[in-house]
Amino acid sequence: MLSQIKQWGSYFKPPTADLPARRLDLDWLRILAFALLIFYHCGMLYVQDWGFHIKSQYLSESLQSVMLLVNPWRMPILWMISGIAIRFILAKISIVHFVKQRSYRLLLPLLFGVLVIVPPQLYYEMTFNGDSNISYWQFYQQFFQLDNPLFDNYRPGIYPHIDVNHLWYLRELWQFSLYLLLLLPLFNSQAVTRATKKLSNMNGWLISILMLIPVLTIQILIDDEREALGFLFLCYGYLLGWQPRLWEKLRQNALSILTLGLLSYLVLVVFYNLVWTAQSEPLSAAMQLTGVIIHSADRVVWVLAILALGARYLNRPSKRLAYFNEAVYPYYIIHQTLIIIFGFELTALRLGPWLEPAVVIGLTFLGSAIFFEVARRFEPLRPLVGLKLRGSYSASSQKMYAITIGILLVVFGLEILL
Repeated sequence: MLSQIKQWGSYFKPPTADLPARRLDLDWLRILAFALLIFYHCGMLYVQDWGFHIKSQYLSESLQSVMLLVNPWRMPILWMISGIAIRFILAKISIVHFVKQRSYRLLLPLLFGVLVIVPPQLYYEMTFNGDSNISYWQFYQQFFQLDNPLFDNYRPGIYPHIDVNHLWYLRELWQFSLYLLLLLPLFNSQAVTRATKKLSNMNGWLISILMLIPVLTIQILIDDEREALGFLFLCYGYLLGWQPRLWEKLRQNALSILTLGLLSYLVLVVFYNLVWTAQSEPLSAAMQLTGVIIHSADRVVWVLAILALGARYLNRPSKRLAYFNEAVYPYYIIHQTLIIIFGFELTALRLGPWLEPAVVIGLTFLGSAIFFEVARRFEPLRPLVGLKLRGSYSASSQKMYAITIGILLVVFGLEILL
């Protein structure tokens, strides 16, 4: 019986014979991708025609072209890195430990964010729209009244008018981690292992096309493709992250892939400005398909370009890497709330279209740094922002903590899944 259980469990463990060393470039890319996310969300205050919680008085149509440089790949690159990281984690710990670790590190910060960090975003959005003129304290008291008519015009999320907002990445990373577990017997099978090794030895153009086909299929067939694309790139990361031949190809051809990425971006911008937004009539089916193909190709090429540049230039140690790695989640959790607060309050000062964005960006990074420094030093806050506890505690205290938080997260997790 015990041997059968061990054999069953082995299907969920990736083969460790080809376990590579830790990829420091992926750590750096993860850090840079989250930093870029802060700039991107600051840009959402100022880009014309793209929806956001509030808007500055200084709107720019040309900013759309700049945002298109990162829009197609900013999340796929994070999902790809997440998939690679999951494979590393599963090679070292059991499935049960993995689920517990994922739940504590993702659901607890998500719950804290939904109840504490996100509400100011809704408050400022409602104030900006003229749907509320009360103080934040009055708003927050009514925030937990799920049937309060004050929120009738605001879409439901996890609960009526209570949503995850920008923290959807934590929610979906937890969900995707569970979905991936169901596929592990297939992904870890000898047949799939041989297939991915064979794929990594193919011509680079063929690899790109084979990656593009599922992306294109999803964008054509699914209206709201965000979750499907995210899970797809997470699976790409899990399957391809340990292929040394693929990484060597990326490293050697980094500048060529970057050049291709710049060309694909140019084509995307031209199509977006001269076709997609310039037509007063709905686009024909052929033109819509052309746009989807351009967008999908740009997404895949840039994911490969970013990974290639990281492999070539960033796979090196640094004394600051551990610090920045720990800072990622706290910065991510707090940044959008700060952007909305500073953006709303500063627009009344009429600082101008250049100074205001600079001040918003500066204050957002400063506020995020202060939040991180406080959280990392205050032990009760650490698990609420995705950081590990540092103190030493008795076995009974650890058990009590695990049971209490576990029950809370089971209820919250079921709410998310169902």
